[in-house]
Amino acid sequence: MKKENHLIAAIVANKAGEIFDLAGYAAVGMAGDMFVPLSVQDTIPMPYGSELMLLPDRLPIVYNLKKKCLEILTENPYLPGEPVFPVAAFNSPGYVLSYLSAYQERESAKFLPLFSYGAAGWHRGKFRSAAILVDSEPRQDLRQMKHKDIVAGVRRMRKVMPDNQLRQHLEKCALEYSCPAGKNFFLARYEAPLPTSQQCNARCLGCLSLQKNPEIPSTQQRIAFTPSPHDIAQVALEHIGKVKQSVVSFGQGCEGDPLLAADVILPAIQLIRAETTQGTINMNTNGSKPDVLEKLLDAGLDSVRISMNSVREACYHAYFRPKGYAFSDVMKSIDTALSRRKFVSVNYLNCPGFTDTPEESEAFSAFLKAHPISMIQWRNLNFDPRRYQAEMNKVQQHSRPIGMKTLLDKVRRTFPDLIFGYFNPPKEKSMRNRSPKHGFDPA
Repeated sequence: MKKENHLIAAIVANKAGEIFDLAGYAAVGMAGDMFVPLSVQDTIPMPYGSELMLLPDRLPIVYNLKKKCLEILTENPYLPGEPVFPVAAFNSPGYVLSYLSAYQERESAKFLPLFSYGAAGWHRGKFRSAAILVDSEPRQDLRQMKHKDIVAGVRRMRKVMPDNQLRQHLEKCALEYSCPAGKNFFLARYEAPLPTSQQCNARCLGCLSLQKNPEIPSTQQRIAFTPSPHDIAQVALEHIGKVKQSVVSFGQGCEGDPLLAADVILPAIQLIRAETTQGTINMNTNGSKPDVLEKLLDAGLDSVRISMNSVREACYHAYFRPKGYAFSDVMKSIDTALSRRKFVSVNYLNCPGFTDTPEESEAFSAFLKAHPISMIQWRNLNFDPRRYQAEMNKVQQHSRPIGMKTLLDKVRRTFPDLIFGYFNPPKEKSMRNRSPKHGFDPA
C-alpha cells in the first residue's frame, strides 16, 4: 500500500455540478476490474485545457483513509442525504490516460457521451490527472488559438477562395464545433484538415459523426457533400504555401473513411503534387482497402495513419464492426505502405484495463515486430469505458492489467526507434535521424 500522505484527495460533484474534495478519502483509479488509490507519483497536474465532468447515474468509488479500504459512496459522507457523483477528467490532446475514473453504475445508467474518462483528484490546491504525456507539441493548445485570430483567418480565406465548398465546411468546423484542426487551417499553422468522405465501411462503437445507438449523441455532423478535387487541392496548397513543415490530412472526425472517396482524393493529390513537392500529404484511415491505398501512395500520399483499438482480430472486429472488409485487409494496408517506405503510424485507441492487459500487450509487441511501423499515436478511446470492457470481454478473456505506464515503458525499451506521439508529424521532422525502413523515403 502506498504511503497515505502521498495519496491525493478524492473529488466528487453534487447534483448542481459543484466539484469538491472529500477530506479523509483518497482518489481511486480504475483499470478494468482493478482499483488503485492514486498517489502524487501516479498523477500529474491537470494539463491546461482539460475539462472535468460529472458522471450521472453512477456512484464514486473512493479510498477511505480511516478504514483503509475502498468504499462506494451513495451519499456525501459529510452531508447525509446529499447525492454525490463521480468526476472524470477529459484531458488535453497529447496525454494518454493511465487510469479511468472509478465508479459503479446504477441500474438506470445510460451510455456516457463520447469522451474519455480519466481519473482525477486534488492535492495542495490543484487538480491532478492520472495521465502520461506522449506529445508536447502545442498543436492543439487552446492558448494559441485566439478567437479573434480565427475569425480574421476566416475572413482572409473567404477572399482567397470565395466559392470553395471545403473552405465553407471548415468554417463550421472551426467556429461551430470548435475543432482544433479546423482552427489551425485558419490560423495557418501545423496541420490542416481535408474532410472528404461521406461514407464509411466500419460501424465503430465510438463513431463521432454517425451514431446508430440512440443513447449516444454524435459529437459532430458528418460532411454532407463530396468536395471537388480542385477545392481540396486549393485548400491544401494554400496551407502548404503558408506553413513551414506543413501537414494536410484526409480522414477527420467529421467524415467517413477517405479510402471510400479515392475517386476525388487521387486527382486532388495529383493536382497538389503537380504544383509542389513541399508539405506532407497524410491520410487517417481504417486501412480497409489496400489496393486503393496503394494507388494513393503511388500518386504522392506521404504518410498514413491507421486506426486500431486492438491488434487482435476478434477485439478489432468487436469495436470497428467492419462492413465488406477484414482485419487482414488492415494488415495488408500497413505492409503495402511499409513496402513503399512511407511513414506509417498506428492510431492506437487506448483504454486502461484493456490495452494494458497481458493479452493485448503481448499481441501488440508481436505486431510491432512483424510490422515495423514508424510511430504509435497513443490516443484515448472516447467511449463509455465499462461498456467497452464488456464488449471486449465477450470476445476475449483478459487478465489483470500491467498498467499503462508499464506498457509504454516496455514498448520503449523493446522498440527504441519507434516514435511515441499524438499528432501527425511533417516529413521534414520525421526524416531526421530515421533509417529508411522506418518511413519517408529520402529519395
